[in-house]
Amino acid sequence: MNPRRLLPGTGPRRRARPLTVEPSRFAPRDALAESLAGVLQRPARSALTALGTVLGVGTFVAVLGLTATTSSQIDARFNVLGATQVEIEDVAAEQDEFAGPGFPEDADARVERLNGVRHAGVYYEVRLDAADAVRAAPVGPGAEGEAVDVVAASPGVLNAAVPTLTQGRLYDAYHSRTRQRVAVLGAATAARLGITTLETRPAVFIGDEPFTVIGIIGDVERKADLLLSVVVPRTTADEVWSGTPGRPDARMLVATDLGAAQQVARLAPTALRPDHPEYLKAVAPPDPRSLRTNVTSDLDQLFLVLAGICLVIGAVGIANTTLVAVLERTGEIGLRRALGARGRHVTAQFLAESGALGALGGLIGTSLGTLTVVTVALVRDWTPVVHPATVAAAPVVGLVTGVLAGLYPAWRAARIEPAEALRR
Repeated sequence: MNPRRLLPGTGPRRRARPLTVEPSRFAPRDALAESLAGVLQRPARSALTALGTVLGVGTFVAVLGLTATTSSQIDARFNVLGATQVEIEDVAAEQDEFAGPGFPEDADARVERLNGVRHAGVYYEVRLDAADAVRAAPVGPGAEGEAVDVVAASPGVLNAAVPTLTQGRLYDAYHSRTRQRVAVLGAATAARLGITTLETRPAVFIGDEPFTVIGIIGDVERKADLLLSVVVPRTTADEVWSGTPGRPDARMLVATDLGAAQQVARLAPTALRPDHPEYLKAVAPPDPRSLRTNVTSDLDQLFLVLAGICLVIGAVGIANTTLVAVLERTGEIGLRRALGARGRHVTAQFLAESGALGALGGLIGTSLGTLTVVTVALVRDWTPVVHPATVAAAPVVGLVTGVLAGLYPAWRAARIEPAEALRR
């Protein structure tokens, strides 16, 4: 008998493996499915909960889109109007008290010969005595006049202002050269003087001097104060009130082509007074990019605060609803914990639900915000501008808002004890 042979059951026993329980797992796909089920289980509540995020994200997209759209419109309008306007001031008296007129007699023609200049003209406000009020004809004893500004302007000033005539016409170089007693009124001034039609060839009296009204201006693109004034030819004013083209308050309005304003502002003083260009000061338009940046920055700061408030309101709504859901589903949470779900699994489930509500609200809000921008642009006849980065970031903003809003309710859900939950 082999001493090494052992009887059955007498050999060394193998150690039994300890029984282990594999930890439960909660895959991302399961978290997404559970969150969608929780959202769809109460659709009305979910819709109302996501409404705050819809408003916040929609406002966010609409604000950025409308800001970009209006900024482009401001830029375009400024380029067309502000960036094509140059003002030239007579500062001869400041340079030399014995200096003569700052503007020569042919100032309009000299500047209009510069490249890029469309129209140019000298103007000044006529300084009248208190008794020289403006009245409409006829003038009778005791008739009272109106305190209306009288502006002496070359024909180029009216053309540079780009007026819209409601009746009549503008005076031209012939009226200016022959010193005709004609006047052009703004619509508001004509209404104050009781002039409603030019068919009767009305006249206005400036003091005792009669001027035939040949045109009524309804609107201007530049120099809006003309609408509240009586405008007469500068040469006529020089003759009637003994003014001179170089009076200290005289100015020149220049309308230029787009992009030529800076060059015209540099060349105009020399073209007008090659002997003393320092007698004239040209005021060029500011940089349109800096103006647009300032306006856009102000609009962004104002409206983004409003969008942030809407997002905070939406986050509070999601947090309240999620917290109520936690309290209502205490039994469900206890059952899940009893079947092996861990605290982090419960946290992930409720975070997924709140994130799904936020993402859903973000998608709907993005669509509504974009639709708002397009609608406003169509109504205003603008070109809608919505940056792709805004459209891409808006749903993410909604998702982040939902996740942040669900942090506290999810933490509360994870702290519920299974035994205590099952007793309820």
